[in-house]
Amino acid sequence: MIQASHPFRRSGAFLLVAICFAALGCNHIPGRPGPGPEVVRPEQVLDFPTLYKQNCSSCHGVTGKDSAALPLDNPVYLALSGEDNIRKIIAGGVSGKLMPSFAKSAGGYLTDQQVSVLAHGVMQTWGKPGVLDGQNPPPYAATQQGDVARGQQAFTASCAHCHGANGEGSQNGKYRQGSIVDPSYLALISDQGLRSIIIAGLPDRHMPDWRGEGAAGHPAQPLTDQQITDIVAWLASHRTANPGQPYPTAPSQTSAGAAQ
Repeated sequence: MIQASHPFRRSGAFLLVAICFAALGCNHIPGRPGPGPEVVRPEQVLDFPTLYKQNCSSCHGVTGKDSAALPLDNPVYLALSGEDNIRKIIAGGVSGKLMPSFAKSAGGYLTDQQVSVLAHGVMQTWGKPGVLDGQNPPPYAATQQGDVARGQQAFTASCAHCHGANGEGSQNGKYRQGSIVDPSYLALISDQGLRSIIIAGLPDRHMPDWRGEGAAGHPAQPLTDQQITDIVAWLASHRTANPGQPYPTAPSQTSAGAAQ
């Protein structure tokens, strides 16, 4: 004989199922905080893409090139400078120039670990192991004194065909080269920055590295360490004490009145 189920027994079964579903769904109640912090603390961000985007991309470009600052997507530059120098630049910046210091120990807001993540990430992302194998590049930093007169001669021989006889720029085919002796430009870049560009070139702007590319019908003539040091000295000699300012100090009231 088939017996009809008791209504209270059915209600109890439904209640048991409902309690199970409620227990399983407690962790998914809208608005309930998760087990960890809702927002990662800034010093806990340790992935290179996020750190680079937040701290570097606005000057060095999202892809490490085509930007106002020195391009990082340049394997020759990275091999020349090395990870240790990259780390030091990120940590301490470049005094008096637009590259700020990022390490907390130098007044920035990144931990030493985050600085190391950035330096290593730059090398891993854009570096090419062995890119300078068999080559003899000049050293990253100058080891000798530069001579302005010799620098002008070396510039004329190796650089003037693109940058103009006096470094004030020229039209080279479809590319217009701006002035590299403009005091405002020189106020924004260090001697080391100039040296790095001469040695490693600017691939995204069609500038060759120290090995050169040679004029039509002539083989390339690599620049020596001394020539590069001399060219930097000649370029640096165009710096002014007050770039972009007509007066070293504010004009006096007398001068202002006379001008009126």
